[in-house]
Amino acid sequence: MGKVSKNSRVTRGTGENTSKNHVKIVVSEKDPKTGSYVYKEKMIHKDKLDEYIKSIQ
Repeated sequence: MGKVSKNSRVTRGTGENTSKNHVKIVVSEKDPKTGSYVYKEKMIHKDKLDEYIKSIQ
């Protein structure tokens, strides 16, 4: 088991593309042929959340 230095722990999670900056969107759509629901999942950046919600409505 390795150890992580203090310097590397301080900067963890502060970058642009870290997982803390993303949200998971789940959209349900009804299939017209079968009538069952299909769920689509997508990970997007939290800054682009508003424009994505507007585009799916």
